[in-house]
Order: sequence, then C-alpha cells, then structure tokens
Amino acid sequence: MDIMNIPEARAFILHWGEMGSQWGVNRSVAQVHALLYLSDRPRHAEDICEKLGLARSNVSNGLKELQSYQIVRRVHVEGDRRDHFIADNDLWDMLMKIAAERKRREIDPTIQLLGELSEGLAGRGDVPAHVRERIGRMHEFIGSLAGWYADVRRLPKSTLVTLMKLGGRVARLLPGSGKIKD
Repeated sequence: MDIMNIPEARAFILHWGEMGSQWGVNRSVAQVHALLYLSDRPRHAEDICEKLGLARSNVSNGLKELQSYQIVRRVHVEGDRRDHFIADNDLWDMLMKIAAERKRREIDPTIQLLGELSEGLAGRGDVPAHVRERIGRMHEFIGSLAGWYADVRRLPKSTLVTLMKLGGRVARLLPGSGKIKD
C-alpha cells in the first residue's frame, strides 16, 4: 500500500514538517525525513519528489542535510543505478545523532563565543560589573549543560531508557532533593 494513501501517514508527514520548522529545520527536509522513516523500503529522489510534491532541488538539499545529521543514508538497490535512501528507525540513535549535530552546530560555537567575550571583559572597568557577571554566568551555565550532555551521551542506551522512564522520580535518589515541583 502506498504510504500517501494512508491518512494517518500523510498527517504524520505534514505534522513532522510543521514541527521541523518549529525546531529550525526546513519543512521539506522534515517531510522527507518523515516519509523515509515511515517507508518499508529504500526510496529514490524522484519517488520522494512525487510522493511529497516537492521540487527536485528541495529533495536533493533535504537528503544532503539529513545525511549530514546521519539519520538518513544512501543505499544501492540491485538493478537500479539511482541512489536510494533509508532513514534510521532506531529512535534513540536518531535522537542522539540529532542532538550531537545540533550541539556541534549551535551550542559549541556559543560556548566558544561566550568564553571569548568573558575573557575580553575580564578586568574591564569601563563595562558594568553586571554585564561581565551575566555573560560569565551564561558561559558557565551553557558549558555545564554541554558537560552534562557529554556525560549522559556516554551512558548505555538501556540506562538512558531507564532514566527517561523514571523521569522526575530519579530525584528521590538524590540527597536533599525533596518533593518534585509541579
């Protein structure tokens, strides 16, 4: 059965495109990902264009972007010279790959810039103390988040799944954590 003939699949693809644009990903890139994620077989670019009603250039750029995130890969289909593509369907691997790429593209440059700004502001008497202090705190905070991410990323997938399922209840294991706030 053609995926696009399933109303729920079409709704998923459209919604994934909308969510992608909310997350800073081009809508067509997210729709290409959703189609490949739902597909039970590799698809070539022309097929993706036809299914989604997208221009070939949008699909080509989208496939390159998704490959850079390592959540879509090129495969060869015997007897067909065209490149075909499949999506990673392990949700944890996909999440971790997306998080790693977003960190590399967005968080790492921010940490570097904040470090340079903090260094440049150190000891400057012509800048209000609260500006130096707040930029320094932001640098420390985002750096701490990046360190936490690096620690979590090294955990085995089974541990991550358990932590996620525990949610806020894991705080009970920490001394002095008290009750969970609503």
